[in-house]
Amino acid sequence: MKNMTYAEALKSAIKSEMLKDSKVFMAGEDISVMGGSFGVSAGLFAEFGPDRIVNCPISETAIIGMGVGSAAAGMRPIVELMYLDFAGCAMDEIMNQAAKMRYMFGGKCRLPLVIRAAGGATVRAAAQHSQMIEGMFTHIPGLKVVCPSNPADAKGLLLEAIEDDNPVVFIEHKALYRK
Repeated sequence: MKNMTYAEALKSAIKSEMLKDSKVFMAGEDISVMGGSFGVSAGLFAEFGPDRIVNCPISETAIIGMGVGSAAAGMRPIVELMYLDFAGCAMDEIMNQAAKMRYMFGGKCRLPLVIRAAGGATVRAAAQHSQMIEGMFTHIPGLKVVCPSNPADAKGLLLEAIEDDNPVVFIEHKALYRK
């Protein structure tokens, strides 16, 4: 892999999967023109348009709920929560829908959903934007949890997560995006 930052590696993985599979799309807050809080989706809106780079309102419940529903319907959504700290707002959708749906339908329902979220503390991020709560998700049967620590792992693990037929919580530490 050529030398790239963590954010560039994530973007490369997303773009690669979107080019390969028209069912892959991304949804989240400010991800179109702004490119997301950390620039991961910068430029993807111009390339893929509003049907595949979907801006959402500030509602974690709606973002995750849309991801669960579209994954159950055959799409491969990558939904972005701006901050992992606010995943608690959507825990019903994560814990009781995404994690359990495949089991509730006897394995007949695939749920290829990737929930990307920025976690961890950084400078001036305040209390509601600085938690690393990955441990909560590791105790929920039906979820896979990924926390890559470098650009190569971030790209490789995100490629695998997007192709997985099960829900994956993909946690990116905010201090790594520019590294």
